[in-house]
Amino acid sequence: MGKPTGFLEYKKDYLQKIAPSERIKNYKEFEKPFPEEKVKEQGARCMDCGIPFCHGETGCPVDNLIPEFNDFIYRGRWKEAWENLSKTNNFPEFTGRLCPAPCESACTLGIIEPPVSIKSIERTIIDRAWEEGWVIPQPSVHKTGKKIAVVGSGPAGLAAAQQLARAGHSVTLFEKNDRIGGLLRYGIPDFKMEKWHIDKRMKQMEAEGVVFKTNVNVGKDITTKELQDDFDAIVLACGSEVPRDLPLPGRELKGVHFAMDFLAKNNKKVAGDDLEIISAKDKNVIVIGGGDTGSDCVGTSNRHGAKSITQIELFPEPPKDRDPSTPWPLYPKMLRTSSSHEEGAVRKWAISTLGFKGNEKGEVTSIYGQEIKEEAGKFIPIPGTEFEWPAELVLLAMGFVNPVKEGLLQDLQNQGLELDARGNVKAEFGTKPGSFATTIPKVFACGDVRRGQSLIVWAISEGRKCAEQVNQFLKQEAEV
Repeated sequence: MGKPTGFLEYKKDYLQKIAPSERIKNYKEFEKPFPEEKVKEQGARCMDCGIPFCHGETGCPVDNLIPEFNDFIYRGRWKEAWENLSKTNNFPEFTGRLCPAPCESACTLGIIEPPVSIKSIERTIIDRAWEEGWVIPQPSVHKTGKKIAVVGSGPAGLAAAQQLARAGHSVTLFEKNDRIGGLLRYGIPDFKMEKWHIDKRMKQMEAEGVVFKTNVNVGKDITTKELQDDFDAIVLACGSEVPRDLPLPGRELKGVHFAMDFLAKNNKKVAGDDLEIISAKDKNVIVIGGGDTGSDCVGTSNRHGAKSITQIELFPEPPKDRDPSTPWPLYPKMLRTSSSHEEGAVRKWAISTLGFKGNEKGEVTSIYGQEIKEEAGKFIPIPGTEFEWPAELVLLAMGFVNPVKEGLLQDLQNQGLELDARGNVKAEFGTKPGSFATTIPKVFACGDVRRGQSLIVWAISEGRKCAEQVNQFLKQEAEV
C-alpha cells in the first residue's frame, strides 16, 4: 500500500493532455507522464485493502504486483518500482498506453471513490525506467540448444519470444508484414502509441538472442513442414484478423472499407512509406462500431480533416455509471469517452444499418437505416425512425471473428489441428501441464489465435504463460 491515509487526502488525478485543437495537427502522442510529486500522491492513494482485487484475472491478467509498485512510488524508490513491474509485464510501455485498465475497475477504493490511477502510474514508471537506462537486455547465460519458432509478432508473440529467449532457447520470430509489431504496429494509431516503443523493445530482444524475420508468411513463403522439421517447438501467435463484415445492399461500393485497411495504410504512411492511403479529408465519415477500433478511426479521420464524423453502434447507449449487471470488481458496462471522441465526433446508439447508396461512379454517397430497441435479447425496429445520412467514407469497425485460415492454419488442419466452435485454434486453457498445447505435437498457441479477439494485457499474459508451458515441454523432452 501507499500512505495509510492517502486515499483520504488525495483525489484521483489524470495525465495531462495537449488540447484537442493542437494534437489533431499531427500523429504524436499527447499525454504526458505524471511529474514526480504528482505520481507519489497517486501512489499514496493505494489502500491497505486486505485482498487486492486489482491482481489476478478479475483485475490484471499479467498479475502485476500493483500495491507493491504503488508503495515503492510513494516512497520514491523508483528503481525498485521498475524491478517489481518488470517481474510480471514484459512491455509496460504498451499496456500503460493501450490497456483499458481492468485493474482500476477492480480497485477496492473504486467502491467509494475514483480508483487509484494504476495505468498512469505504470506508464510513468516505465517511461522513467527507459530514461534512467534501467531497461537493459537480459540474455540467458545458459543455452539449451533448443530451437523455437514463434509465428506472429503482436504482443502475445513478442512476450512468448522474449520469455523463451531468456530461458536459454534459440528463438526465431516470423512476421508476415514488413515490420514487427502486429496490430501494435499497423492497427494502433501513432497518437496512441508511437512506434519507436516497439523498435526499442526489438533491439533489447535482439540482444537477448531473438531473431526477427519479416515478410515471411508461414504457410505461403515457408511451409509448416519446414518449421516442424527445423524447430523443436512452434508457437502460434498470429492473432484473430478476419474482420466482421456487413453484407448489405451497396457493400461493394467504393468508399466502404474495413477499419483495419484504413488504419494500417495510415500507419504505414506515418512511418514514411510511399503509398496511397484511404483519406477522410473533406468527407462525411460514418464509423460503424462503437469500440476501440471505431474510436481509432474517429481520431485518424479528425487528423485527416474530415468534414463530419459520426460513429454508430447497434446496442443502446450504456449508462454513465457502472451498470448493475457488472458489479465491482468486474469490468463495468458503462459509457466511455475516448480521447478521439474528445476531438470531435457525433455518437449515435441503437442504430441498425440497412444499406449503402452510391453514385454512377460506384462511389458510396450515403448510408441508410433506422433506430432500434432491444427487447428480450432481440433488436426491434422502431417505425418512423428511418434515416439516410450523407457518407463518402464508411468504415466497418465491428471487431474480428476468427483467425485467418488460409495458409498456415489450413496446412496444420490437414495434419490434425483442431479449431473450436468459434474458429479459433483449440488449445487447453489453464496452467496445468499441457495448457496452450494444440492437437498437433510440439505446436502451441497463445493470444487471440486461441482465445479470440481480446485485450493487449491478455495477449501479453498468454504469451508469458505459453512460454512457460513450452519451456516445461522442452525440459521433459530433454529428459526422455
